[in-house]
Amino acid sequence: MEFSTSMTSQAVSPSMSARQRLSSNLKRLRKQRGLSQERLAEMADFHRTYVSQLERCVTNISIDGLERLASALGIDVMDLLQPDDINP
Repeated sequence: MEFSTSMTSQAVSPSMSARQRLSSNLKRLRKQRGLSQERLAEMADFHRTYVSQLERCVTNISIDGLERLASALGIDVMDLLQPDDINP
């Protein structure tokens, strides 16, 4: 399957990788909700250190994992991957 360059350039911030966007958004959204890393991990049914690893860009996450995080935060999966300039 081929993707048009114009499609991808609009959806992805050139300055940050998807992993970096996830890291930044996850930390911001978690703090906005007053959650510790450990508490968010419990809510998403992850090991207690996993959220820390994601926020530090140490590990990757699966699509299923993204869904669990988004559900625990009460947001859409896409909110975790949005570029910083789109998030308030």
